[in-house]
Amino acid sequence: MATGQEITKSPPTSSSKRSVLSQGSIDVYAAQCIKCLKWRVIDTQQEFEEIRHKVSQEPFDCSRKANCSCDDPADIEYDSSRTWVIDKPNLPKTPEGFKRSLVLRKDYSKLDAYYITPTGKKLRTRNEAAAFLKDHPELQGISAQDFDFSCPKIMQDTIPEIVEQKDSANKKVKKAKDEN
Repeated sequence: MATGQEITKSPPTSSSKRSVLSQGSIDVYAAQCIKCLKWRVIDTQQEFEEIRHKVSQEPFDCSRKANCSCDDPADIEYDSSRTWVIDKPNLPKTPEGFKRSLVLRKDYSKLDAYYITPTGKKLRTRNEAAAFLKDHPELQGISAQDFDFSCPKIMQDTIPEIVEQKDSANKKVKKAKDEN
């Protein structure tokens, strides 16, 4: 079972088969049914985080979604029409009042995780989270351990062909548009 997310892309242009991100963000949250392996769209980030947080103890299946069963067609197909990322299971839920944000780098090499505080400040590390919490004692019951800056894995087979990517030797390689 996996939990996945689809990355938003800028509108397609006539010069490319698929568009490249102007600024990456999560557009669709999805979870894969443990029984039928179909992907189900998850309506909210909060619901997705709840599923991801408990996926080892409570694997996702179609019946957890209202009016849905394994007999229904998949909500979304895993294919290269969108860029997919697969999140790690059992990550802590985002603390109340904060927002977890993932931003895709231009070269599709990775996502960067940030937390936006209730005051609008962007936190980039657990140390920054600890310092923010120290400066805001009114946020009781939240610790730096509640923030996880690990990022989902980008599924290489869904990266647009026109994107410049780094190969394993950290050299830039331009993928040809016609390459398959």
